[in-house]
Parts: sequence; structure tokens; C-alpha cells
Amino acid sequence: MTIALSPPSLPQLRSHASLHHPPMAILRHLTLRRRHHLRLFSIAAAVRQDTTVWTPAPLTGVHPAAESLFHVTIDVSDSPDLVASHSRAGQYLQLRLPDVAKPSFLAIASPPNLVTEKGEFEFLVKSVAGSTAELLCGLRKGDVVELSQVMGRGFDMDRISPPEEYSTVLIFATGSGISPIRSLIESGFSADKRPDVRLYYGARNLRRMAYQDRFKYWESSGVKIIPVLSQPDDNWTGERGYVQAAFARAKKIYSPQGTGAVLCGQKQMSEEVTSLLLADGVSSEKILKNF
Repeated sequence: MTIALSPPSLPQLRSHASLHHPPMAILRHLTLRRRHHLRLFSIAAAVRQDTTVWTPAPLTGVHPAAESLFHVTIDVSDSPDLVASHSRAGQYLQLRLPDVAKPSFLAIASPPNLVTEKGEFEFLVKSVAGSTAELLCGLRKGDVVELSQVMGRGFDMDRISPPEEYSTVLIFATGSGISPIRSLIESGFSADKRPDVRLYYGARNLRRMAYQDRFKYWESSGVKIIPVLSQPDDNWTGERGYVQAAFARAKKIYSPQGTGAVLCGQKQMSEEVTSLLLADGVSSEKILKNF
């Protein structure tokens, strides 16, 4: 019997080759699907962005607070829902300007009770070149901005209360991070009933340190203020370097179980201070941050 051997059929060869080189029709289909998915993603992102409720509000003042820092006050007396949404020190909101796409996140410097009484939000804003914050600091009284609802959980001081059980509260702030700390101190957290409440406040020099005019008031409420300057003038006799180094030199945590902490400012400072506190036995649940 004779067996004839025949070469593989052409369709089989084309099928095998297609595994490595998809026909153009398939490539076009995949490209269209990819574009469709990207379009859906963009639409979904836009929808999410549009869910933010923006409230127009006029500026009542923009004044220098320190070098590169400005005290900004905004009238929200006609927006009771916005006022009511600020319930705890450490909260923040978004602010946007007309014809500027990117909003700015700002921590609220004024305590909730002051907002209720005066109908104003107060902010400490750092002017950064090319940012929305820089444009904001260049505005004048009467100019209108838009505000989102108040956001964030703020500083949950209930976690380090009552004062009889948490006699030590260590507060750390750098630069414009003092803004929500002002709100905390002036909101009141029974500092005068705690024997050891310290604020380590870091800045490059005294010209960069905002709220110095409020220091006496803060100290009268029971907060000991420890300014820390990284590049001080020659006549500076206080703490030098960085906040975390000043705290490491001092320490003096007598009862880790009765110690709480509040942090706001540079990421490196926050991380290093947190490590020092944990190493001394302070519970991570008692280290409060607003973000």
C-alpha cells in the first residue's frame, strides 16, 4: 500500500502564524476597546469630581502672617451648612479660584466656636510659587473664592481624654502645620488641667514663625511653647535644629500610658517623632494626626 505524504494545508499555517502576528482587524478592535475604557474612566473621574459641592464666599482679608505665610479670612456667614460642617479642630477643606483648575487643600486655623460666632473661616496659607495658594495670597478683600464642604476627621481628642488619665500631651508642628494646631489650642482641650502640655514648634527662623503674637495667650491656657529654629540668627538662645531632635534631647516622658501626642507638619518630622514616641512606649492609638 502506498501512503502519500502531503504538506500541511495553508489554512493551518495561517492559523499558526496568527498566534504571533494578529491580523490588523484584531489590533484595531483592541485599540478601540482600550480607547473606550479610557473614555469611560475619564467620564467616571469627571462625575466623581463633579460631586463636590462648591460654595462661593468673599474674602474679608489677606494679610502677611510671617515670611511666605499669609493670614486669609473668608466670610461664610451666608453658608450655615458650611459653618456647621466644621465640628473639630484639625479639619480642612478645598479652595478653588475662578479659571484655575486645581484646587488647594487648606487646614482651618480658626476654632469651630469662633467660626460659629463670627461667620468666618481663618487660614494660614503658605505662598508657593506657581500654586493656587500663591494666587490666593495675591487676592484682596471682596474677591470671591469657592469652598468645598469641610473634610477630614480632625484631631480626635477623646482618645487622649480625660485629662486626669492623660496628664501629658506633646504637640509637634512645623511651618504652616501650626494652622490646625492653633485651632486645637484655641478650641480648648483642658490643657490647664494637665501638668505637662508642650508645643514643639519648628521654623527656619523667627521671621518664618507665624502666630508669635498668640504665644502668651496659648501659654495662659496651659501650653508650654518650645520654638525650634533650624537656621536661627546668631543671637538666638533657644532650641536649634529640627523639632524631632529637640524632642529627642528633652524626652521627659514620665508615664507613657498617660501620654498623648498631636502631630502636624513635615512628613519626615512626623515619622521620626512617631518612632521616638513608640520607642518610649506611647501607644500608636494616642498619637493623633489630622490627615
